[in-house]
Amino acid sequence: MTRDDARDTDTENGNADGDEQLLVLPDDLRHELKEPMGPIETEADRLLAEVEGPVIAVGDVVTYHLLQAGHRPAVALVDERTEREAVDEEIRQAVTTGASIEVRNPPAELSAPVVRALRRALAADEPTTVLVEGEEDLVALPAIVAAPEGASVVYGQPGEGMVHVKVTDDHRAEMRDLLERFEGDVDRFWDLLESESDDD
Repeated sequence: MTRDDARDTDTENGNADGDEQLLVLPDDLRHELKEPMGPIETEADRLLAEVEGPVIAVGDVVTYHLLQAGHRPAVALVDERTEREAVDEEIRQAVTTGASIEVRNPPAELSAPVVRALRRALAADEPTTVLVEGEEDLVALPAIVAAPEGASVVYGQPGEGMVHVKVTDDHRAEMRDLLERFEGDVDRFWDLLESESDDD
């Protein structure tokens, strides 16, 4: 599937915001975010045995391993890259097939379109794949805040495996504190992430 096949961009807003920048990762937070936010698992089957609610997968390789284990995530965010290199064609095809939302999100940022896409995907009745042009890594943070209680957010830890975060109030509070320390329009970010309407 090509990007054109999957294209459902920020069209509900006429893409008027373009790549509207909301938050930028400051240099002093980069080291903190390298620490895993939950236990690391190398086997998808073992990870899935600990899952009790919907799974939000952030990253191509993570999504691929979950699919290979027979589990389609409720939400998958992929960018066709891993550790800044293009993923293998087998992985790319597996994780982008059925992608229904495409957005841009520059590296080390959280843009308005990707926040909207996350909210739309979480609200969807069917499993939803968001294809990100740019980088999807940081979306794990707002995903933990916005995911329902009991959900699991799974993302890749380079060279180690898959980090499994079971969403709790404590995890949400921790992610809120981190996101508040980003640079940019924090108020606008929270408005978009937590608004009840898609017409913001």
